[in-house]
Amino acid sequence: MGARDSGWIQLFSENNQEAYDNLLMAHRIAEHKDVLLPLMVCQDGFITSHSIENIELLEDDKAKGFVGTYKPEHYLLNDKEPIAVGPLDLQGYLFEHKKQQAEAMKNAKRVIKEVSEEFEILTGRKYNFFESYKLDDADIAIVCMNSTAGTAKHVVNQLREQGIKAGVLKLRMFRPFPAEEVSEALRNLKAIAVLDKSDSLNSVGGALFQDVVSRNVCKKY
Repeated sequence: MGARDSGWIQLFSENNQEAYDNLLMAHRIAEHKDVLLPLMVCQDGFITSHSIENIELLEDDKAKGFVGTYKPEHYLLNDKEPIAVGPLDLQGYLFEHKKQQAEAMKNAKRVIKEVSEEFEILTGRKYNFFESYKLDDADIAIVCMNSTAGTAKHVVNQLREQGIKAGVLKLRMFRPFPAEEVSEALRNLKAIAVLDKSDSLNSVGGALFQDVVSRNVCKKY
């Protein structure tokens, strides 16, 4: 969460199957010519990383075929194009590079959708920017990420048995943040509870909370 605004794409995973699937898609997304940004696949330590569960694996040849071979246009060991790589970016180029990062992050949204659709054709497993669970007729909803969503869905099932129309929005793609889609999915709810993974230490709220409410506040006012 501390790296959320450092230029990394972030995909969150509810369970080990999603972590595995996201990792396969991550290479295709990060290496796309219109993106070329680092990507982190996020999962909860111990809760999922040290748990045992059955998952479906792709055969090696299918996995390699889907991921493909990365062929960079520019690389350090190319003797035909000598370049220097370092941590210093002075003022004359910093703004240009930051603009490129911002555009690449916008492009990533489209590429993530395209790669996810290809992955669904290959495996039958469908991934969107977020998962809506019993949101269609919900009055209240929980917005969360990662393994928290499993517990939240269980609670929603219990609330439904009590006649309470509750739902869950489980965010998968946190960076880039799907602001318009999330806002549309939550627009008819009476109340929303946002469960954050960490605080932003700004006395306003956590990172997910800020992103969710900022879009809805802007649309309302």
